Amino acid sequence: MFGNLAQSSVERISNMPSNTLWRNGSAALLMIVAVSCPTGTAGAEGPPLYHVRYTVTAAEPFYADIYYRDTDPPNFAEYSHDPYAFSPKIEMDVGPDTPWVMDVMLADPYEWAMVTATSGLSPSSPKFHCELAVEGVVIATDDGPKGALCSRRAW
Repeated sequence: MFGNLAQSSVERISNMPSNTLWRNGSAALLMIVAVSCPTGTAGAEGPPLYHVRYTVTAAEPFYADIYYRDTDPPNFAEYSHDPYAFSPKIEMDVGPDTPWVMDVMLADPYEWAMVTATSGLSPSSPKFHCELAVEGVVIATDDGPKGALCSRRAW
């Protein structure tokens, strides 16, 4: 059954005028190439992501307010319109033996990586320390009696 189908297809191709065969063959080849080759953005995975590690400690145990960047904003205008959408806040116990550590992945850590710890309105001075590392390399540290900010960007 399939032999006759294949035979008749071969006969039909053989009997086609060469210009028709050329057009049909070119169109088929073009379709194969178009389907098998990804376009510029269709298969794109986006920019590479970099491992960022935030660390916060304090010389004295304290329940700290910590903000950190876990997402690259699309641009500064979007960020400035709603910075908290890109910077979660957590409240966490930190101390000399109880660091807070968070790992995130960012596309542009030199522009957007940031962690800050504060004692808020408390009169206490827990002496915060923060550290910001990208791909295992510490790129920023800070110390402060009531707060610390680690970032490469001048906010």
